Amino acid sequence: MSVSAGLAFAPRVKRVADFARAFLRGTLDIALPQLCAACREPVEGRGLCPSCWSKLSFITRPYCERLGIPFVYDPGPGMLSMEAIADPPAYNRARAAVRFGEISRALVHALKYGDRLDLAPMMGRWISHAGREILSQADALVPVPLHWRRQWTRRFNQSAMLAVAISAESGVPVAAHALKRVKATAQQVGLSRAERTTNVQGAFKVPDEGRPAVARRRLVVVDDVLTSGATVEGCARALLRAGAANVDVLVFARVADPVRTSI
Repeated sequence: MSVSAGLAFAPRVKRVADFARAFLRGTLDIALPQLCAACREPVEGRGLCPSCWSKLSFITRPYCERLGIPFVYDPGPGMLSMEAIADPPAYNRARAAVRFGEISRALVHALKYGDRLDLAPMMGRWISHAGREILSQADALVPVPLHWRRQWTRRFNQSAMLAVAISAESGVPVAAHALKRVKATAQQVGLSRAERTTNVQGAFKVPDEGRPAVARRRLVVVDDVLTSGATVEGCARALLRAGAANVDVLVFARVADPVRTSI
């Protein structure tokens, strides 16, 4: 075949390949329809069905500039919540994509306990949008680590999966080994605020091999849910003791009213 004939043939090959891909996608959509990430009902495209989407509460301003707790009304720029004033955290700022509720709970539990790793990119994209100001100033992402025994049982760390997804969106690298959980803590579910704090006390440490990734760097701790803040507080204190210049926090969901809501 001559060069000119080959060049003329190439567009036809591309059209055939494009048609084959489109046909395959259509066949798969019929055989394996897309399901809502929360309720598992069939949907068009990826993500949530209209009913679940309407129940998801994204957190936008006005909120506490320190803790990211949403305000009922706008008190003005730079305002802090009573929680931030009464008990300021070790970290600088916390941001969450959504309130913890029926749908966000379903997504977190599906990722965490249902091996739905396919949800991480979507959740990471929402976190990246909520934390874009923090990410623009960050040097690295630090996922909340699991103890090795729990990591072995669960097979993956959901916070690390979210950190990888955020990194793909923002370009901020993941410092996967900057922080280590050295204490096998009990599950935080069902514990009071004081019990959560006691549970994670001394649980986190920056290992010697992780110190170069921490010293004088602006770090962002990544987790799935923020309830009392005890876990991310423990992480922030360990990172700051190891010389971090600044620590912020990004999570998928936060409990806006820890007194009346529990995971």
